[in-house]
Amino acid sequence: MPPGSPAPPPPARDRVDLRFDGWITGVGTASGTRLVLGHWPRSPFGAFSDVMLERPDGHRTLLAPTGRVAEFIAGTYAFDEVRVVPVEVRTAGDRWTVASGALLDLCFTVGRRGALGTLLRLAAPVTSRPAFAALTDPVARLLMGVHTRGSAGNGRYEWYGARDLRRLTAATAAYEGRDLGPLAPVDPPVRFGFGSTPRMPCQVRVTTTVRVPGPAPMR
Repeated sequence: MPPGSPAPPPPARDRVDLRFDGWITGVGTASGTRLVLGHWPRSPFGAFSDVMLERPDGHRTLLAPTGRVAEFIAGTYAFDEVRVVPVEVRTAGDRWTVASGALLDLCFTVGRRGALGTLLRLAAPVTSRPAFAALTDPVARLLMGVHTRGSAGNGRYEWYGARDLRRLTAATAAYEGRDLGPLAPVDPPVRFGFGSTPRMPCQVRVTTTVRVPGPAPMR
């Protein structure tokens, strides 16, 4: 296997594939803190949103709305701290607002899609499939520095099926009452799991498939 290639997925026998359909938004800030919002209208846990945050010193925090969601995400990715708090997302056109109690206030604006986003949107029925994510992983790694498949925690395996891509044009964020500064590249890459988000702040419409051992979780 070539260096840097992900391990092959485990066989589907005795395992369950869980599908999460929604958006992943990667936000960098001038302070060096990077944030990744997951907004999932459809998932095995119902509709929910979560935020993964990495400080400049490398401390990684998960904000999740319920204990069950927090347990699943923390069992798939790596964090130094997990907080179970409300994560509310509101949209008004291209403007998104994210609030997590007194911890986090995040606002960002999504710009127009470029050529790649248009192509992904047109081909969404194909690009959302795990087989396509596996096929395009080397290209995504070369062009954008991200993986679209790979092994995760507790014997799990993931595929990211991108269905759309749009850049962010502006963002403001405050965490624990501290202003994180204006929008900046997501640099260095976040270290929650095998993949990251693109260096350019952007929002990806995605179908994520997670293969887990044993039965599917109860909602």
